[in-house]
Amino acid sequence: MKAVLSGLLLLCVHTGAAALDGRTAPQWGDQLDTTLSAPQPAPKVAPMPEFSAHSVLVFDQASGQPLLAKNANLQTPIASITKLMTAMLVLNAGQPLDELIAITEEDRDTLKGTGSRLAFGSRYTRGQLLHLALIASDNRAANALGRNYPGGLQRFVATMNRTARVLGMNDTVYVEPTGLSSGNRSTAHDLAKLVNYAYQNYPEIRHISTAGNYTLDSQRVVTQKKQQKPQVHYRTVAFNNTNRFTRADDWHIGLSKTGFINEAGHCLIMQAQVANRDVIIVLLDARGTGNRASDATRIKEWLESATPLRSDNRNTAASRT
Repeated sequence: MKAVLSGLLLLCVHTGAAALDGRTAPQWGDQLDTTLSAPQPAPKVAPMPEFSAHSVLVFDQASGQPLLAKNANLQTPIASITKLMTAMLVLNAGQPLDELIAITEEDRDTLKGTGSRLAFGSRYTRGQLLHLALIASDNRAANALGRNYPGGLQRFVATMNRTARVLGMNDTVYVEPTGLSSGNRSTAHDLAKLVNYAYQNYPEIRHISTAGNYTLDSQRVVTQKKQQKPQVHYRTVAFNNTNRFTRADDWHIGLSKTGFINEAGHCLIMQAQVANRDVIIVLLDARGTGNRASDATRIKEWLESATPLRSDNRNTAASRT
């Protein structure tokens, strides 16, 4: 199925066709378009919560109904939420995950000046960089993945935008693969489509993005104290998931990504099972990491306070062949 999407994206380039690869996302996206204007809250025993996030969407995957929406069609910078699309395209390309990729000066963050634990000149497999982009939200890892895409970074960004159009993400634009640029913009509405599609069709992303931490074994680490020569060490390097809920026993998360730049605020997208529902949660432009987490907790408590619903029509993830 991964190869089919890649082929159809190439078809879009040559023929202008706006077709997908036969997976279930288009029907879900069309349904989202028609229902978003009239959110239908679940029966509840608690009042609707208030949120720090400027844009919020909670969507029930099984019923195809929004349960809660706040400014869900407002286009806003999305920061490292961008990396979910980046991961999808890396997997679509079918390049070897064990191929080594060097981190170069081209991967330096010249927009925000952020650092990285990936030294220039170090080499990692494509699979390792995919883990670091999704779990640790490492910008050098994400840029290196895009830079080593067939056709290079320019073609990678063009494919990001074509894929968004194919998925019906009509209010989404990408300008680079990391999310450091505020030019990467979307809506809660569009991102819910992306999360639903990724959850159904990319088991690798589900597995990676929900891991609480990730370790690189035997990595070369250079340290330098003031007025001393650099020291080279070889040791394991551990990274925690930027979404702390992936390490919480009371959350059952199926897919996750966080993001932050000043222009975007603190962002979070998740697929999770809450109160017997498979839901997608999108939080954009929250003021502070703690407030983002508090918003997600309020949503969870609100859903758990509702009348329990059990559906035989569970939205189980599809496998790709």
